[in-house]
Formats: sequence, C-alpha cells, structure tokens
Amino acid sequence: MGNVNASENGAAAAATPPPSLIQEDKNPGSLEDMHKKCKDVFPMFMEGYKFLVNKGLSQHFQVSHTLTLSNSMPSGYRFGSTYVHASRVMSPQESYPIMVGDIDMSGNLQAHYLDAPSQNTRCKMIAQIQQGKWQGCQLSGDYKGSDFTSSLTLANPDLINGTGVGVLQYLQRVTNKIDLGTEFVYQSSPQLPGGHIAALSFSGRYSGPDYSLASTISNSGAMHASFWQKCSDDLQVGTEIETNIKMQETVGTVGYQVDLPRAGLLFRGAVDSNWNVKGVIEKKLQPLPLTLSLCGLLNHPKGSFQMGAALIMG
Repeated sequence: MGNVNASENGAAAAATPPPSLIQEDKNPGSLEDMHKKCKDVFPMFMEGYKFLVNKGLSQHFQVSHTLTLSNSMPSGYRFGSTYVHASRVMSPQESYPIMVGDIDMSGNLQAHYLDAPSQNTRCKMIAQIQQGKWQGCQLSGDYKGSDFTSSLTLANPDLINGTGVGVLQYLQRVTNKIDLGTEFVYQSSPQLPGGHIAALSFSGRYSGPDYSLASTISNSGAMHASFWQKCSDDLQVGTEIETNIKMQETVGTVGYQVDLPRAGLLFRGAVDSNWNVKGVIEKKLQPLPLTLSLCGLLNHPKGSFQMGAALIMG
C-alpha cells in the first residue's frame, strides 16, 4: 500500500536481498489487485485539459500543482503534497510513514496516511472534507504472511448509530501459479431494507511470468473475468468481461499497451462491446522534463467524440 520509489547504488542493487524480501516474493498480494494487470493495460480517459507540475523540495517532501479545465469533472486549481519520513524502510521500494494531501480552492480536502508497523503489516487511513464539512473516513489494514494476505477495511464506521461498511478479504497462494481468495462485504444503514446487507464473493487466479487469468463471482449476481498477456517487451494485451445477472448487463473490453521507452512513447487503446473506443498516447518531450498526454473517446452508436490533453512537468 502506497509504494514510494527509492534510489540505491549499484552495489546495493546487486547484493542478495535479505530473507524477509525473498519471502515477500511468495506473497500473492492483495485481493483488490486480482485484475490489476489487465486493468493497467486499458487507457484512463480524461475529458478536457490538465496541466500538472511536480516539484521535489527535498528528499522527503514533494508538492504538486494541478490546473484542470473540464465539463465532466470539477475544474480549477488543486494543490497536493507528499511527505515520506522513511523512518521504516521495508524494501527498496517501500518506505514509511507516508502522508499525502490534496486540496482545491473550495476547501475540499482528501488526506491519506500510510504506515507499516511491522514487516508484515500495512495500514492506511483516508479522510475527506467537502464544503468545510466532514465527509467521511476509511480505515484499512493488511497482514502479509509468507503465502497469504488478509485485509480489513472500515468505511465511515459509526459505532453509536451502528452504521458503516466493513470489507474482509483473504487471498491464499495455493501453488506457484494458483491463488484463491474470498471477500465479505457488510453494510449497515437505516436506508437499507432490513437495516443491513451483506455480499460474499470468491476469486481465483492462474498466473505465470507473462500471463494472468483471473475470475471473480459474487452471490449478488456479479461476475468478472479477465486475461492479461505480455506478448513482448513492448506489447501487452488484456481482455475482460463484467456481468451483472440481476441487471442483465454484460460488457466486454479488449485493450492493448505499446511501450517504446527508447522513443519515450506509450500508447494504450481499448474497445468495448458498447462500441466505445478509447485511446491514450503519452510522449516524453526529452530533454525537457515534460510529458504530453493526448486521449480520445469515440462512441459509435451515439456518434459522439470527446478529447483530452495533459501536460506534466517533473
């Protein structure tokens, strides 16, 4: 949760990792990342224009400035900051605690706090304030064993009124290629029929070094299946099917990613069964510390087209 890149010299990189890190490689990860490799291939569309500046003020502190102009999302200026204390270094890619904040001109604030009390535990807290009022919070914790991960998440817990959402997840590595997991979701609220509702889902994944086949099925009638394949160092493809039996809706998506690091070029494209075609191209404007991103969305049945552009500095 919340990886932060850390640089190391060549000697440290070539050294044999400690036993704790070798053991961590057998961990299947968290259940929420079951379909992550496939999702990462699909383009993230943004309508409008965005200008983002990232500035590192010190080894531990970084700020960002974002200016957005859009019809589909809130426009305006946002200020963000990231602080990494690095008092607990779990691996070359993980240092804790981490504090992340983001605020806009209307005072809408979202804050994250991430920590690792031990080598096997991770915890995170998210707080939101909108229009000067407390909107809600989320508390989560992970325990990573040698071959399993268990997670507990609480959203807007109110012990006095007995309301809130709880999510319990467990993912077990059965063999070197097979992972099995389950998720239990419980919500309590006076607005719900009977005052509460619960859902149970099961997940499975069969994966290798260059492929991943995952599936999730829930007693609420939702099903999700995905497949990811790394064809070469430059090309990755992915496909997924999401079905809701109660709503009688099914959406299938096929996407691909082409990464050309030598040219500083990254392209993602996808098309779904509703004939929505998405594409995102990112180009590093070397030697300047700038990245230009252009994206488009075309809906064939409606004959509509949307476009977005972003310029990232730093």
